[in-house]
Formats: sequence, C-alpha cells, structure tokens
Amino acid sequence: MASAPSKQYSDDVSLLMVLLDTNPFFWGGTNTTTGVLSFSSFLTHVISFLNSIILLNQLNQVVVIATGFNSCDYIYESSTSEAIIVNSDNGQMPALCSKMLQKLEEFVIRDEQLSKENSPTGIVSSLLSGSLSLALCYIQKVFRSGPLHPHPRILCLQGSPDGPEQYVAVMNAIFSAQRSMVPIDSCVIGAQHSAFLQQASYITGGVYLKPQQLDGLFQYLTIQSRRLVPDMGMICTPTDPHKPNCATYP
Repeated sequence: MASAPSKQYSDDVSLLMVLLDTNPFFWGGTNTTTGVLSFSSFLTHVISFLNSIILLNQLNQVVVIATGFNSCDYIYESSTSEAIIVNSDNGQMPALCSKMLQKLEEFVIRDEQLSKENSPTGIVSSLLSGSLSLALCYIQKVFRSGPLHPHPRILCLQGSPDGPEQYVAVMNAIFSAQRSMVPIDSCVIGAQHSAFLQQASYITGGVYLKPQQLDGLFQYLTIQSRRLVPDMGMICTPTDPHKPNCATYP
C-alpha cells in the first residue's frame, strides 16, 4: 500500500474554518458567562476578527460554518469570487458582512423551523459533530486541489453544552483532524466548559479558550490568532476594557 504524500504548505497563507454556534435555544436563554452578550454583539466581534484575518494577507482564506440545533451549513467562503466583491451600490457594508449575514439569516430560519417540527428534549446542544465533519471535508478538498496548500485550522466558537449522544461522532472527527494535522482551536462562551472541545484542542495541538470578559471577545480572538497568522506581532490583551495593554511579540 502506497504511503500518503506529505503535505506542502504555502508560506504565510492560512485557511481558517470557523464553526459558529447559532443554536437558538442557547442564544434565547441566559446561558452565556455574563448573561449580557447578545447574538448581534457576538457577530460584531466575530466579523471584526474575520476582517482582520483577511486584511493581514489577501491570500488568507476564511470559511464560516453555521452550527445549529438540527443542522449545519456553509454560510461564507472568502475564496469565491462572489464573496470578495464589495457591495458599493449603497456603500453601507462590505461583502463579507452582507453575504454572510444574508446566508446566516436564511440558515437560522431553516434551523428554527426544524426545531418547531422536532421539539427538543434533554440537553439542547448544537450539532458540533456535523460542523466538524463539514470543516474536515472542505479541508480535504483543499488538500486535493494542488501541490501547495494554505495552513488549515479549525476555530470552534461554541456556547451550547456538549451533547452526549454526539460523543462517538465528535471523537471520530477529532481523530480525523489529528491524522490530517489540522489543529482545532476552541473558544467557549457558555457558562460551562466543553469537555468535547477540551479534548479536541489537546489532541490536535490547538488552543482552548474560555474568555472571562465577553465584551473583549475580539481581543481574545486576536490573541489566539497569533498561532494562525505569524505576521500579527502587535496585539492588545484585554486586561482593562477602557485601556488596552498592548505588547509586541518577536
């Protein structure tokens, strides 16, 4: 049996797969760490972070996967020609924001409709196993697209509690990521830690993060992105929300 070919990566080019928790049962309750972070504020932090990744290097790629209660789907791909065209008709928002929000709204409506048809019982977890599988499938497609690949990472932005029924599927996805040398970074914004994501980050060599100040979520994500984007040398640590403490890294 022939051995698998070694992967060759493009210098300073990254592929970030973002798994966005859109579970309506989480965002509709008081499950966040502080109880004050709304879904709209959460999206503001995330979109600002994604914009910073793309602005650092125009070759960086970002893919966003919505993780709902009943389903998951791709809602944004920066590599598509349609996604990177700026909407200059009204001059209000770039394509990253407008296209992603439009697809996100459509996804949430579909997912909530499925929730009405199948009333949840027990733990109302999001479909983490499904979104991890979608992310890994996309990465494998990139690996097969040519001899040089961007450096792939998966970032899980999770608020919903772990679903015990997904344990086997989640662990299979984690081991698949480990074999493919794809780190899984985790940012948990719920009240409880995620055992699934703790294992995912540990096994794959990623970073597990549970911010204590959700109003500084963008800064936490920016700090974490130093492992993704080596060029990001100047970052601000969220020690004082009114006076950021900036440090330069070699």
